[in-house]
Amino acid sequence: PAEISASVSAGLSGAAIIPPDLSPAEAAEAATWGRVDEDGTVWLRQADGERSVGQIPGIAPDEAIAFYVRRYADLHAKIALAEARLATDVAPKELEATVASLTEELAEPAAVGDLDALRTRLAAIASTTAERRAAADAERAAAKLVALEARTALVEAAEKIASTDPEKIQWRPAGEQLRELLDAWKEAQRTGPRVDRPSEDALWKRFSHARSTFDRERRRYFAELEKAGSAAKSAKSELVAKAEALASSTEWGPTSGAFRDLMAQWKLAGRASRKDDDMLWEKFRAAQDRFFAARDAAAQQTDAEFGANLAVKEALLVEAEALVPVKDIAAAKRA
Repeated sequence: PAEISASVSAGLSGAAIIPPDLSPAEAAEAATWGRVDEDGTVWLRQADGERSVGQIPGIAPDEAIAFYVRRYADLHAKIALAEARLATDVAPKELEATVASLTEELAEPAAVGDLDALRTRLAAIASTTAERRAAADAERAAAKLVALEARTALVEAAEKIASTDPEKIQWRPAGEQLRELLDAWKEAQRTGPRVDRPSEDALWKRFSHARSTFDRERRRYFAELEKAGSAAKSAKSELVAKAEALASSTEWGPTSGAFRDLMAQWKLAGRASRKDDDMLWEKFRAAQDRFFAARDAAAQQTDAEFGANLAVKEALLVEAEALVPVKDIAAAKRA
């Protein structure tokens, strides 16, 4: 085209026709792969024959060849850069993009040089890239397997907690353990290897079901506990009322037995809330203590009366014993 001819005529001269990344010998060798017709058509020699790469009329054949050698030099530089990147830890995905781009560029480029050699080098880059992809895929698959096993362990731990007998489970520590398991799950999602979506969805469904089961059983347990506590509070309130009614009784024997029965009923009544249980027990014990304190005081008074009687009888006994042996029958009778 005319603009190409003008560019070449204006910009290419002497040393400038040697690509900066090719030595003079390399540039000369690359030029051997092309020829120019009388009409300025530039031809590239390949293993499968010749191919026209363009036409630049009005300039010297070596300048026309040099223009397309420069394009070859650009491709040569890209191949060299790709080879250099193989020595780094660049991700296979980036290398694959480079290989795809270069494969397209080397399909039928408007360039003069040993393009078949570039394609051979690109094939080697593609082979190494494929090996890295296979290694990366294997490493990723292994990491996914480890992640899947770790997620499964979290789910199984949650299911074990959820399946614990409600009568034996310690709800507060168990709830904290479930929260820790949930935090571990979220952290694995955020920073760990990706698990395939179907497996993750299935595991999350199990995990969520375990948490729901635990929450449902906990609510049911405490609802029943509250219900039992209310019944215990009601029963113990009645026992307190009966105890307070007996507290002033002076029928010591029957009432003592009644208090023993009330205590047996108290033990069978179950537990109310700690606050209610403590308050009711204080009332029950106060009524009980009041009765037994009165009974003990009455017993002490009776004991005192018996002690006085004993002293009188012991004195009488001393007087009676002093009459023996009887010497004065009449006096003994009077005594």
